[in-house]
Amino acid sequence: MPLNSEHIGARVRIARNAAGLTQVELADHLGRTDTWVANVEHGRMALDRYSVITAIADRCDVDVVWLLGQPYRLQHAGGSIAHAHVPAIRTGIRRAGLILSGHPGLAPQGAPVELAELSKRSRQTNMARQAANLPRVATLLPPLIEDLNTAVLTLVGHQRDEALRLLVDASRTARMCLNQLGYPDLAWSAAEVAAGAATALDDPITRAAVAWDRCGALLHQASNRETIAVAEAAMRDLEPYTSGGATEQAAVSLRGALLLRCSIAHARAGQKDDAWSRIDAALEDAERLGPDWYDLANHTVFGRGVVAVHAAEAGVEVDQPDRGLTHVPQVDIAEVPSKERRTHYAIDQARAMHRMGRSSAAVVKLREAAASAPHYVYADPMSRALVAELVRTGVPSQAAALSGLVRSMELVQ
Repeated sequence: MPLNSEHIGARVRIARNAAGLTQVELADHLGRTDTWVANVEHGRMALDRYSVITAIADRCDVDVVWLLGQPYRLQHAGGSIAHAHVPAIRTGIRRAGLILSGHPGLAPQGAPVELAELSKRSRQTNMARQAANLPRVATLLPPLIEDLNTAVLTLVGHQRDEALRLLVDASRTARMCLNQLGYPDLAWSAAEVAAGAATALDDPITRAAVAWDRCGALLHQASNRETIAVAEAAMRDLEPYTSGGATEQAAVSLRGALLLRCSIAHARAGQKDDAWSRIDAALEDAERLGPDWYDLANHTVFGRGVVAVHAAEAGVEVDQPDRGLTHVPQVDIAEVPSKERRTHYAIDQARAMHRMGRSSAAVVKLREAAASAPHYVYADPMSRALVAELVRTGVPSQAAALSGLVRSMELVQ
């Protein structure tokens, strides 16, 4: 089964040559051998950790998203539906940015829609997001954002504030969808629109929620230091609301979610101790909120189960997969009320299994995840890297299932 020649290794070779580096020089920077670099460049070894991909991108001074080959424009089984709506999302986000900046001369693009109807559509979009249904999210977003632009332009007082809150919400959903589809620059624009609307509202909880999305956009561009800086600034702003008589559950929850963003940034930077320290701090916040707490209102779905989701990812990134899967005791991922988060966990669980020598179980896990949330799994760069690696090493007992994943991800020539 020949894989597509446009693999990440080919782009590593291009980036290395453009940077004027030899294989030995790049290998020395990564703490690897020149043979390892040669194997990567010829597609004989997969790059399946953001930490290594980030290090290559930094040393060669290239965009990590280009290195990953995103976006993946899948053509079959409705894979191109979500991408078809990206131009309209871009237009709506651009107009929202102009409106929030107070640009003169802008007129509504359509008739006003009742706030109750906009709120209902916002909830529908969020439900599609948590269901990991990227085509549905991408279909709902363009008309919602444009109708919210009209509302922000035409409403005043408390009604305008409500429209701004809904615009924050829609922009944050757009950020996630665009990140997952492989449009990080546009995802950052969506996060900045959310930040602009949050600034107009002057609500510290909303600002912290938007900071969480900014961190998500930064992580997709391998900006680890910036991720930590943004998260720590937001956590400082939350301090008055996370202790004493003024404690708010939403603030504690957002602090926990921001700690998890930091944990992944540290893990991708190879900072093991810092990554686990942040995981443990987030777990303390989750325990404080109770076993049934999951923050759907602020999109983070923060709770004990989501701490376990991030622990699994951190474990793979710092090459401690067994620790990642067991770090949060007595947690049932099935109880996490978000298919998007459960799918993310399944991908990292499969990555961990492969690293622990359980490749057959990794294929089964990834196939189950794809059956439940195909567009999310097929577009995820690490799940694609894992499948490519499994093909290289071979999993005879799961040959048919692996072949199905390869064809669904369109990894074949």
